[in-house]
Amino acid sequence: MAFMPVIISGGAGSRLWPLSRDTCPKPFVEMPEGGTLIGRAYSRVARLEGVERIVTVTNRDFLFLTADAYQAAAAPAVGNTFLLEPVGRDTAAAVALAALHVARTHGGETVLLVSPADHLIRDEDAFAGAVRRAVEFAQQGRIVTFGIEPDRPETGFGYIEVEGEKALRFVEKPDAETAAAYLAGGRHRWNSGMFCFRADAMLRAMETHCPDVLAGARQALDAAEAGTFRQHETVEVALEPMQQTPAISIDYAVMEKADNIACVSVDCGWSDIGSWSAVVDLVAPDETGNRTMGDVILEETKNSFVRADSRLVGLVGVSDLLVVDTPDALLIAHKDKAQNVKQVYNRLKAAKHEAARFHRTVHRPWGTYTVLEEGDRFKIKRIEVKPGGCLSLQAHHHRSEHWVVVYGTAKVTNEDKVTLLSTNQSTYIPSGHRHRLENPGVLPLILIEVQSGDYLGEDDIIRFDDVYGRS
Repeated sequence: MAFMPVIISGGAGSRLWPLSRDTCPKPFVEMPEGGTLIGRAYSRVARLEGVERIVTVTNRDFLFLTADAYQAAAAPAVGNTFLLEPVGRDTAAAVALAALHVARTHGGETVLLVSPADHLIRDEDAFAGAVRRAVEFAQQGRIVTFGIEPDRPETGFGYIEVEGEKALRFVEKPDAETAAAYLAGGRHRWNSGMFCFRADAMLRAMETHCPDVLAGARQALDAAEAGTFRQHETVEVALEPMQQTPAISIDYAVMEKADNIACVSVDCGWSDIGSWSAVVDLVAPDETGNRTMGDVILEETKNSFVRADSRLVGLVGVSDLLVVDTPDALLIAHKDKAQNVKQVYNRLKAAKHEAARFHRTVHRPWGTYTVLEEGDRFKIKRIEVKPGGCLSLQAHHHRSEHWVVVYGTAKVTNEDKVTLLSTNQSTYIPSGHRHRLENPGVLPLILIEVQSGDYLGEDDIIRFDDVYGRS
């Protein structure tokens, strides 16, 4: 069963705010059972029989997070190719990039298994069996979708009407009455967003049904730059052609229009983790229906979910609440309104609030920084640099910085001067100075940074040189 999995990683996961943020979206959120969704997706497809290489389509900014998640995953050793989008243009463009790349490098007859990075599958044996059936159909030239056998009248998913293995039509999210009729009728499956096809079959379908998407992806790939990152193959897709490519889902662009669509029905414990309600279901309830994570005390409380990440949370005399407490943001909602969390995220994003983009701890290719405190004209950070990590050569217009090393050794470039600092030593970076921080040691480097100035936003940065290609 030789084929090539394709993991598509995109989207903000706004319904999982405040855990999901722009710079650390849903695929990288730690699940109650452990591990990230993208790490589990990678392990799941890497363990399938016949897999030698995995293609991942993701935004360029998430390359290092994705590579870290793959390294941490319990998965067999396989080759990796990252197709790095400069801007997201929805799933049709991502599928086009993958199909074009695989057709060029491995041949148009290669079968692709497309899987989102942010879905959960509990029964991997059932999933593997469904993949085997899908590959057989795909080798016949058919485009295959996976339909999840429904166990409830769900209004939050799209549906596929089926007749045997033939997909008759795709249906939008129904109302409650229609969903109940679908469940009773037995002819409808949840649309999983997973697909299987020969690369050449998908390219022919896109040439017929969405030639503008295919043309844009082809131009973007033709002008791409090949490279490597931690021994992984990378392909940096060109910006301008991608910006001109229509943003449309693969469902609308191809699946609803093509006439050679097969559907493999499967019951594999699938969930798209589309809202906090799905996360709640992953935590076992106690005798009063409460589900908790972290340091939580409940009194006279029923049917509530509480996640406490960094401090004690107490609830008294309430029921049916959803409480998610992170170091810099607190969400309290009625459980029945979990889908509406997206509206909070949208308002934050419209206001350009940093809580839509960043966690208090922000991951970077070189390590992390955590905002400890901030106020008028000052901000204090804890910075941790991985062994061998190197920040960009940069300058700031509006702030100066004091660095105090608390663990490890720091190599500091400040204009033309390069110095080594050890524990309890410090340095000062005036506003406008070109500077760089490196960890030349084999242990983590930890320092405290105190910023002072009239503007302390993360966008006050000019990069002159960067080993991670961000300059």
